[in-house]
Order: sequence, then C-alpha cells, then structure tokens
Amino acid sequence: MKKPPFRALTLLWHRLTGSKTVTLAGVRLHTDAGRVPRSLQSAIFKGRYELPERVLATRALRKGDRVLEIGTGLGFISLLCSRLAGPGQVVSYEANPALAPIIAANYALNGLDPRLVLKAVTTDGAPVTFFQNDNVVSSSLLDRDLGARRITVESDPINSVIDAHRPDVIVMDVEGAEIALLTEAHLAGVRAMVVEVHPHIVGQAAIDALLAHLAAQGFGVAQTLHKNVLLTPGRRARPCGPRRSSTWPTTPRGWPMPQRSSTRRAFPSPGWMRSMARPCARRC
Repeated sequence: MKKPPFRALTLLWHRLTGSKTVTLAGVRLHTDAGRVPRSLQSAIFKGRYELPERVLATRALRKGDRVLEIGTGLGFISLLCSRLAGPGQVVSYEANPALAPIIAANYALNGLDPRLVLKAVTTDGAPVTFFQNDNVVSSSLLDRDLGARRITVESDPINSVIDAHRPDVIVMDVEGAEIALLTEAHLAGVRAMVVEVHPHIVGQAAIDALLAHLAAQGFGVAQTLHKNVLLTPGRRARPCGPRRSSTWPTTPRGWPMPQRSSTRRAFPSPGWMRSMARPCARRC
C-alpha cells in the first residue's frame, strides 16, 4: 500500500488555507473543525484517512454489489461503496447518534444517499450500552476504560440484518465487536468481507480464533493491510499480519526477478561491468 506523498506539506497547506472540504478517492468530505475531530481532520488532510479499508473495498466491490456496512463513522466508506457499487446498493449501520449530522452532511455534499440506519448491530437485537467518546474512533460497544459516556441504543440482530439485505459484500469496523458478530453471522451468499480487526482491544488470540472460525466457514484472508483484512471464500486461512511472500519475487512491472545461485551470479559483478566499459570507452 503506497502512502500519500508529501503528507506533512499537504497537512500544513490545508491548515493554513482553512480547507472546509477535501476530496479522497472521488468522495468529498467536510473537514471544518466544528464538525470533525482534529485527529480525523489531520488524517483526511494527509490523504490517509481509512486508507487500508479504502484499498480493500475498491478491490472487493463490483458494480451492482449489495453492500452492508457496519460502523459508518463519517460516512466516507459508505459513500465510496456507493460510487463503486452504484446508487441504492449500500446499507450502513451506525450506533453513535452523535455522528448523524456529519454523516448526513457528507452524504448531501456528494449527492448520494446510502441508506443509514442509526442502530447498533448485535447478536440478539436487544438494546445495548454504547460507550460514546468525544474521539469517535474510540467509541464502541465495548468498555475500553476511556471514561466514555454510557448511552443505551437500539440494535438489530446480525442475522436478521443479513437476511433482510442479502449483501454480496460486508464492510465492518466496530472497534472490537467484530468477534461476537462474525462468530454468530450466517454468511451464505456473502462474496467478500472487509473487516478491521482490533487486537489491541480484544487480544491477538481472539483474532486468531475468529479467523479460524471463518476458515471453517470457507473464508480465508485474501489480503491484509494494517489492521484490515479482506476475506473471501475458498482461500486457505493464514495469519492476519505481515508475512514474507511465498510467491516468486517480481519486478515492479511483474517480470520474474532473477534468483541467485550457489554456483554463479544472477547479475554480472560491478567490477566485471567496469572492465567491459573501459575498452568500449577507448574504442569510442
């Protein structure tokens, strides 16, 4: 994943000019300080906001896909999915009612209207305690001991949501609640899932157990970027995290890289090349 260039300079430029909106991947986002926390504003200005999720969603989605997003945030990914899959194809759930105004503003800014449901998604559909933090990325159904406000929100059960919307693709960022949801979810008919996992909240053992459970359901990790995984059917499960490539190395253009042998060099040595260049220079 290539990081956006000149991030620090871009951030400085936006700060100095007081940018009120920024476009990422064709999606316009409000960035004024009265609406967006400074940490998220900086990520948007630098071009790295939701970058791994953005890359994986772009890889996973096809035109006409039905998309279920759980965890809307600022509405960026649901808008991106609407651009990729087409209008009327995205349903997005958000448990934090404080985000409703900025989500609606971003939807209006883009002239798109993914269906937004202001409820949590749970295993049983009962009202649930939501831990609401001023830093929206720290708000969660799990108590993270961050001094968050406790509010009660309505919820829909995960399998009823899946049955109602029959998604081809599920996009999920729920700050640790992915363990319970994906353990209970019936995933027949789902072609791909883009899930942000949170080992710093639930522990790596819980993530490994979840991936093993999904592998038993036929889903394996197709790609990992930072804490985000793309899961697709028919792939062998592998650890979630960086790994050395098991494929033959290639050049940036896709050609196989020459491999070193124990008996001879893959490329001529620099000394040999210099010795060949000197006679050529004399002849020329």
